Amino acid sequence: MDAPPLESDVKEIKVLFIGEIVGKSGVFCVKKLLPQLKEETGAHFVIANGEGATGGYGIGKNHAIYLRKLGIDAITSGERIYYKKDMVEHIQKAPYILRPVNYPYDNPGRGWMVYKSDVAMIGVITILGQAGFPRVHLTNPFILLPEIVKKVAERTPIIIVDFHASMSAEKRGMFYHMDGQVSAVIGTHTKALTADETILPNGTAVISDAGRTGSINSVGGLEPGIELGQFLTQIPEYSKAAWDKLELQGVLITIDKNSGKALEIKRLRIECEDEGHE
Repeated sequence: MDAPPLESDVKEIKVLFIGEIVGKSGVFCVKKLLPQLKEETGAHFVIANGEGATGGYGIGKNHAIYLRKLGIDAITSGERIYYKKDMVEHIQKAPYILRPVNYPYDNPGRGWMVYKSDVAMIGVITILGQAGFPRVHLTNPFILLPEIVKKVAERTPIIIVDFHASMSAEKRGMFYHMDGQVSAVIGTHTKALTADETILPNGTAVISDAGRTGSINSVGGLEPGIELGQFLTQIPEYSKAAWDKLELQGVLITIDKNSGKALEIKRLRIECEDEGHE
């Protein structure tokens, strides 16, 4: 059956980007908050970084499927995309999950996709920064990303980039490098919502980090006691999602449908008042 035609009378597209989902508490926040948030914001398309959805380290098949059912249209990731073995096989069958585009070309999965929403075609790209990821060998994102954007732009002017990087300087550099070529570059990885959201002179919305979804009174969404113990002893221990003070963080981006230029970027912090449980 053919897909329904796009709504031609919509001139502005609203894209909701959810900060990194950390553990079961982060998934719980999405379940409880996303339906109402979509209704209140009028979001046409939802992207979430799912890098930490399964125990804070990577995302497994079941969590990916569940988040999709909860209403997330595209799940971006980072250097831990292959940490869960079942994802290596599942990602081939799941175009809604994106691994970093600057991984080796023949790696499982895909690094970019153009999705059809009810109102527009929306391109999404995930790419890793160079600093702080010694376990992966990557193509230089500053060289590769403009080439990928050219391919995506052949199908849509609305392009959202998740730049998963450690250094704020590298993120800022990428912002100006891509200003005017994409609708938004959203920083992820540090799991701390920054207050530098802005629209650059040529129409690209940026923020250094979209934050995290899960426990705020935590160490990156994880139990402080366990994480502190590892710092003190250097002995690895299984991390555990924290459940104290739950929030959904992220940004809402308003984009001109015809030009692909950002019109507004707004930070979001939505407290989850429901009692957390697994």
